[in-house]
Amino acid sequence: MKEQPTLAGLDLLATAVVVLDESLTVQWINVAAETLLGMSRRAMKRRRFADVFGGTAALEEQLRTAISEQRGFWDQWVALARPGGEVLHVNCVATPIESSGGRLLLELREIEQQLRVEREAQLLAQSQVNRELIRNLAHEIKNPLGGLRGSAQLLERELDRADLREYTQVIIKEADRLQQLMERLLTPNRPPKLDGVNIHEVCERVRSLVLAEFPQGIVVQRDYDTSLPEIVGDREQLIQAVLNVTRNAAQALLGPHGRTWLGGRGESGVITLSTRVANAITIARERYRLALDLQVVDNGPGVPSSILDRIFYPLVSGREGGTGLGLTLAQTYIQHHHGVIECSSHPGKTVFRILLPISRESFGGKR
Repeated sequence: MKEQPTLAGLDLLATAVVVLDESLTVQWINVAAETLLGMSRRAMKRRRFADVFGGTAALEEQLRTAISEQRGFWDQWVALARPGGEVLHVNCVATPIESSGGRLLLELREIEQQLRVEREAQLLAQSQVNRELIRNLAHEIKNPLGGLRGSAQLLERELDRADLREYTQVIIKEADRLQQLMERLLTPNRPPKLDGVNIHEVCERVRSLVLAEFPQGIVVQRDYDTSLPEIVGDREQLIQAVLNVTRNAAQALLGPHGRTWLGGRGESGVITLSTRVANAITIARERYRLALDLQVVDNGPGVPSSILDRIFYPLVSGREGGTGLGLTLAQTYIQHHHGVIECSSHPGKTVFRILLPISRESFGGKR
């Protein structure tokens, strides 16, 4: 079906667009609308809006008024009953037009999707502020740490009692530990070295590392979409990001005593590495035709609700003895790749979802 030349450019928009004629018959929809409404352009064309969606009598009246009076409107909460009974909640903006047989252009934004995009933008801004704060703090701490360690070494040379030298050794070892912590905070500043990366090679590397580190009580399952093309990225950074997330899942499953949270029932903790293609998706306010959807799912106790909203913040950890840096570094590496990482959790199922652009053009800024 040949597209109307005046409307074809709307396929580039992240917003779902539906064009209606004066009888409220669908004349055209863009790609984003196909994704949102779950119907193809061919299936929608020439069908009346009310025949496709149920429960729209009030909306129909608004649409007819908008056409007759040549006046647009904005409805912040519209419920569209899609075929099959699923209800879709959207913001609806209607604009009168005179183009390609259309009289009214509808812009539909899924409310949940809009909230997710706004939440992503807020998290990205907050993580950038946090990283800058932590980097500055790390630099400020490194210098006095060196002086502290050097002074302890000099003091140790003057002590003739072994029991007193034990105290200086404590100072030196703790200074070294803090120095390593500061180095980890400063490490992710290196920009990625871009190349073609097979994400399943990354997942298999992570799987082997986790199984070697946690040989008992953990099962790592695969659920791969083998049709996925290569992505553009830094292989080592992606391995480290996925490893940090998967290791975090394994540690949550085993708990502080090395036994799965499932108790004495003899059940194993299960981690599933899943890959899929996401179509026409918005990542950090940028629209991509194709993206990689990589999920790390575990059947552990879940992330404590008190820290779920701050799980990617530096030094925030739900595990005793944890540094709270693993997920922060994972987020930084994913953001280096123009991607985003999200977490949803409840007891029995925690999902870390990583979204990454697939095409070289989109990664380079062309869409």
